[in-house]
Amino acid sequence: MIRTLLLLLVLSVGGATVSAQQSAQKFVRETHYLLYLPEGYSMDTAKKWPLLIFLHGSGESGDDLEKVKAHGPPKLAEQGKKFSFIIVSPQAKPREGWEAENLYRLLQHIKQTQRVDDKKIYLTGLSMGGYGAWELAMKHPEEFAAIAPVCGGGDTTDAWKLRYMAVWNFHGAKDDVVLPVQSERMVNAARRHNPSVRYTLYPDANHNSWDATYNNDSLYLWMLSKTKFRYKEVPISPDLFKQYTGRYLGPDNDTVSIVEEDHSLAAKADNNTISLKAAGNDLFFIEPDYPLDIRFIREKGVVRSLLLMGNNKKWYRKVQ
Repeated sequence: MIRTLLLLLVLSVGGATVSAQQSAQKFVRETHYLLYLPEGYSMDTAKKWPLLIFLHGSGESGDDLEKVKAHGPPKLAEQGKKFSFIIVSPQAKPREGWEAENLYRLLQHIKQTQRVDDKKIYLTGLSMGGYGAWELAMKHPEEFAAIAPVCGGGDTTDAWKLRYMAVWNFHGAKDDVVLPVQSERMVNAARRHNPSVRYTLYPDANHNSWDATYNNDSLYLWMLSKTKFRYKEVPISPDLFKQYTGRYLGPDNDTVSIVEEDHSLAAKADNNTISLKAAGNDLFFIEPDYPLDIRFIREKGVVRSLLLMGNNKKWYRKVQ
């Protein structure tokens, strides 16, 4: 604490000595997007609505929002189709593709400016947008109830982060632009942790697998049936607590102590104490709305380690 205060003092003094040579500036990155508001949105100002984010393909990148209406939900909305969602369809800059953190900031902006039902946020995209949907969902799984990538793909490394999310992926079997194997890799990786992942392969479709997908109302009904994952606390036998307690050593020689306090479990590290809530035998969580697991791992019935699954995976071996 003292070192932190000293560092702050040094920084503030240093800043004061050169303040005359510096002026405050601001860089703002613009993201243009189409906004669709469902019928009745303005009538009931207390009601919150599901949100659907649509990511276009590379051909619709640019500075002309009319291009975004070429496919998918923006095209259907332009033709008069009525949706039960707020629909946000951003436009990517030429040659830049989709940047997950920029999309995340856009999502926060929409949540602040529109009446969004935080439990019903959905994400879809085609081709380049399919890649973008996979990436954004894996970077921020806490945000989405369901995703529907179309003829996309991605890095399978973090597919485990989709373990609690509803996923329905689409691809054309004859796609020679983005080969179906790109979707299959993502689906297979996600299914290892989430067996409910769905995959539709259109046997006669080439790269355009999006018309069949977005023209089918079953997609939207499926989305609306999904709500964001939330842990549910369940009672477990107090006898189990003694099996979990102990000191655990992490990969960077950091330690976590699991202790029993007031007939519940807590984790202690770096002079901080965090209460753990049981979602089942050997599975605990911290906040019900954030997908972070503490999983106790048994070998021959004895707890030998724990696995922390949050922004990354970390194994801790029980040493005491």
